Amino acid sequence: MRKKIPSTAALLAFEAAARHESFTRAAEELALTQSAICRQIGALEDFLGVALFRRTRRGVQLTEAGLSYSRQISPRLDAIEHDTLAVMANHGASSLLELAVVPTFATRWLLPRLAGFRERHPDVLVNMHTQTRPFLFDQTEFDAAIYFGDAGWPGTEAHFLMREYPVPVCSPNMAGVRARMSPDEVAELPLLQQTTRPYAWRQWFAAAGVHATNDMGGMRLELFSMLAQAAIERMGAALIPPFLIQQELAAGSLISPCPRSFPSTRAYYLIVPEGKAERPALKSFRAWLGEEAQATKL
Repeated sequence: MRKKIPSTAALLAFEAAARHESFTRAAEELALTQSAICRQIGALEDFLGVALFRRTRRGVQLTEAGLSYSRQISPRLDAIEHDTLAVMANHGASSLLELAVVPTFATRWLLPRLAGFRERHPDVLVNMHTQTRPFLFDQTEFDAAIYFGDAGWPGTEAHFLMREYPVPVCSPNMAGVRARMSPDEVAELPLLQQTTRPYAWRQWFAAAGVHATNDMGGMRLELFSMLAQAAIERMGAALIPPFLIQQELAAGSLISPCPRSFPSTRAYYLIVPEGKAERPALKSFRAWLGEEAQATKL
């Protein structure tokens, strides 16, 4: 029997009061009276044997112990809420996949296709969370990740999906832009850089046989979606794979005046922890994802 776990009501009252540093605002958030919050936190302090708050003229402040405890408790309550919502959404029956994804690939490529997977596998529910950097699976609840980069994650299987073939794109209304331009002329445009692909323009110019003095210069943005919007706003030319901006190209808000490309040295992979690789839902998703990737026109 677990005897050293305080009541959930006390923890929720403490978490809200710690976040607001106010018993009054915690009471409003939890639809309780201020005296009820005081009683819950008093009971928690008695249980722990330490003071979590100090009372001041202006209200309450966390003690050092209270601040440390709040930092530990808050993510655990979030995890409990996440698991509870997952069970409620899943009704305890269908298979659930928690998938980490790179943002623009997820919104522009994966989501438009995911209905096809649901039709084929209606018992599998896929939840998606954005993640742009490598991580350790044993420190998360993720079942798999779609990642752009290298495949060497320890303790995982990497399933190749596709490479990128980026092309220069810009607004047709940006100064100096024409419908058809040479790589040398593209080098004269202001360039937009992507922080996760810092050498992309240098590689593109090298593949085109052009030495550009400003290939590393220009505004830096993290996501393709941000690059696309900046290019639409005539802030510069961006290197983006066409399959991620089909809507903008079809609408004419972006054009590719020099559709030369080169294959990226890195690629998109489905990364699966070895311990989960044989889960039926994950095997079904992996097979479907591979089919969709092979059918994609890059």
